[in-house]
Amino acid sequence: MRAPAYDLPVEADDAPSDETLLGRVAAGDEGAFVLLYDRWAGRLLALVRRVLVDPAQSEEVLQEVLLEVWRTAGSFDPARGSARAWMAVMARRRAVDRVRASESARRREQRWVPTMPDADSTAQSIEDAFEAEEVRAALDAVGEPQRTTLLLAYVEGLTHSQIAERTGTPLGTVKTRVRDGVARLRTEMGVDR
Repeated sequence: MRAPAYDLPVEADDAPSDETLLGRVAAGDEGAFVLLYDRWAGRLLALVRRVLVDPAQSEEVLQEVLLEVWRTAGSFDPARGSARAWMAVMARRRAVDRVRASESARRREQRWVPTMPDADSTAQSIEDAFEAEEVRAALDAVGEPQRTTLLLAYVEGLTHSQIAERTGTPLGTVKTRVRDGVARLRTEMGVDR
């Protein structure tokens, strides 16, 4: 009978088991963590990706799972199951939690109804036009690539992950551009932090 595709390949007889590696990770052994990472990161990413679909979010969740493995390896109990099952359950729970959080945020956004204050609409329109022109000028002064990243985030309403996917830019770079762009925009507009 052929082994399922998700089973580990046959390891050399002297290779430590996953359970042994988790015990060593619990003791702070970084080398053991590297071995566990090499064995399981790809499989855990595939599991998370089946739940989330989005590659960027899947990678974020994988990093959270691996960090949790590092931090909580001491809580692993081989009497309750295999190391593989322990890590797979952890990955699946994190992925499902991310889906639930996204759905909850989406529902909150759909329920939110903006209210306009009672004011003279002509005066409000003029004030809005002045503010819009001031923001446009400040955005032009901020320059690229922060300008485009800010427009995608705040005008089109894209998440950092969506911006990264649309522009082909690493997620960390997108986050840095948004942070730096907002700081430069505040400076250009004379807004105190």
